[in-house]
Amino acid sequence: MEVTLAELLGVARRRLVEAGIAEAGLDARLLVEHLTATTRADAIARPQQQVPAEAIAAVEDAVARRLAGEPVHRILGFREFYGLRLSLSAETLEPRPDTETLVEAVLPLVEAVAARSGRCRILDLGTGTGAIALALLHTVAAASAAGVDISDDALATAARNAAQLGLSGRFTPLKSNWFSEISGRFDVIVSNPPYIRSDDIGSLQPEVRDFDPRRALDGGPDGLGAYRIIAAGASGHLEPGGYVAVEIGATQKTEVQQVFQANGFVLAEARRDFGANDRVLVFARP
Repeated sequence: MEVTLAELLGVARRRLVEAGIAEAGLDARLLVEHLTATTRADAIARPQQQVPAEAIAAVEDAVARRLAGEPVHRILGFREFYGLRLSLSAETLEPRPDTETLVEAVLPLVEAVAARSGRCRILDLGTGTGAIALALLHTVAAASAAGVDISDDALATAARNAAQLGLSGRFTPLKSNWFSEISGRFDVIVSNPPYIRSDDIGSLQPEVRDFDPRRALDGGPDGLGAYRIIAAGASGHLEPGGYVAVEIGATQKTEVQQVFQANGFVLAEARRDFGANDRVLVFARP
């Protein structure tokens, strides 16, 4: 049976709309474009082009997965972050736009150190896909980064992303339980740690709860477990004048600030995300 690009896109969109998928039109377009190797321009200029049978079958399978609740970017196998395409895997958190706030907060610090010293060493704790570190390296040519994770799968994914972006020479994946295997000092330490309270995991959106790795979400009984570890260990791995920047949950600003203050840090900057929620705290140690 012959199917045109316009027909395939229309069917995919309609099935997702009927199922109540929030961004049905966008999800349908992303799936169809990726699996048919077409673009938005093709859909406009050549809507009647025929789609090969194998591409039709691939789209049908992808739509079925989306209807079953799997996030569209998990199906695609990648997500854009800070203008970079990053591969995903089972044990990596899907990088989201809110985390770009952390990159924006840290970028001036990295640029300043690089301008002053000719280099900037970054430690990315819980690197996952490598999103934060790779966004910084892509922007600042004099920077290098160590991406730390406990997951072999995540480290392999981060290394693959670094290679695909041509950044392998400045990105080192390291297996470590936080600071346990880390030596040396860094100019900037960054982290998007797990910060959801354990009891709240079950109430998360199904796309997050069922598909993001729990280890990357669960921050312990009060959601602050990772912050305590980072705050306690950061000083031993910071250069004089260095900074620690962390992503936080929207209601955690005061609690996280208290954790770092108890370990001798002072708040240098607080930033809100695109939704005006508290999202990033930057700390310095006098």
